[in-house]
Amino acid sequence: MPKLGMEPVRRKALIDATISAIGERGSLNVTVSEIAERAGVSSALAHHYFGPKEELLLATMRQLLADLGRDSVAALRKATAPRQRLSAIAAVNFNASQFREETVHAWLAFYVEAQNSLPLRRLLSVYARRLHSNLMSGLLPLVPRKQAERMAEAIAAMIDGLYIRRALRDGLPNPASAISLVEDYVDAMLAKQAPRA
Repeated sequence: MPKLGMEPVRRKALIDATISAIGERGSLNVTVSEIAERAGVSSALAHHYFGPKEELLLATMRQLLADLGRDSVAALRKATAPRQRLSAIAAVNFNASQFREETVHAWLAFYVEAQNSLPLRRLLSVYARRLHSNLMSGLLPLVPRKQAERMAEAIAAMIDGLYIRRALRDGLPNPASAISLVEDYVDAMLAKQAPRA
């Protein structure tokens, strides 16, 4: 019987172990037994908390989204100007917790698997809509709506593309370089715009 009060701790350990296992393997082709062993629990307990492997994977994706969402809200609260909001979004997506090697690999594996999994595709749609909304909140005060939509799409594509490039490279991630590329694009596009009346 599970110890009282341990469920949240063990759930988090299982989710962290899932991210680690996916990151190491580079795919979702991991077993619940492997994940449970990494988390220091039995596979029976992992099944008790999450049910089948697919539910554990979905919970892991939800946790990645929740962590990103929490970090985004905190960063955006500190951003007082529209341009600062754009910088905050770039910084959050490439901060130390989001741009760890295993997290990058987990995101990439989820993107690949979403082609065959409707629940994962829905979760990635939530991420995409949230990112778009956050970008638009910074862009709309600075540029006309049509241009804001185009810029939001391009910035989101840059963020996702930089994640893919990171996943395909060896060595330590370079968040400063990734942020700089996004910032350079935003500055160049804003410089082309006439000031809004």
